[in-house]
Amino acid sequence: MTRNLKSVALAIAGVIILPSCANTGKANISPKPETPQPQLAVKSVQTGKASWYSIKTNYGTKTASGQRLTNHGATAAHKTLPMGTKVRVTNQVNGKSEILTINDRGPYIKGRIIDVTIGAAERLGFAKRGVVPVRVEVLGKIKQKANKTPQL
Repeated sequence: MTRNLKSVALAIAGVIILPSCANTGKANISPKPETPQPQLAVKSVQTGKASWYSIKTNYGTKTASGQRLTNHGATAAHKTLPMGTKVRVTNQVNGKSEILTINDRGPYIKGRIIDVTIGAAERLGFAKRGVVPVRVEVLGKIKQKANKTPQL
């Protein structure tokens, strides 16, 4: 009788423990921690009209910075901002915004302040419309205050 009781207890324990060893097909891997992005502050603001451009409308594939123009890149053209400047462009019709990098010069049509790639225009919701009023916020890194804790 004792032997049967031990066998039953062992069988019950196996039924309880073994399913936890089963392969569910899903890896239990933690995602990589994200690299902290530098915080950006608004340095200045411009309002005006934005239009879009693409490889077809740019009559070439290189930008003024020397980078290759890609239709779906997060880049833009501005007449005066330094190359590499980060800007947040907000479509004032629908409120959508995106951070873009200045890598080209233009637009050269009166009243327009920025040209964005057609991909950015699609994401901002104005590719079909063509021209839209925007707010352009020039962004810069927030300077971190030095830690003034005395060292022992």
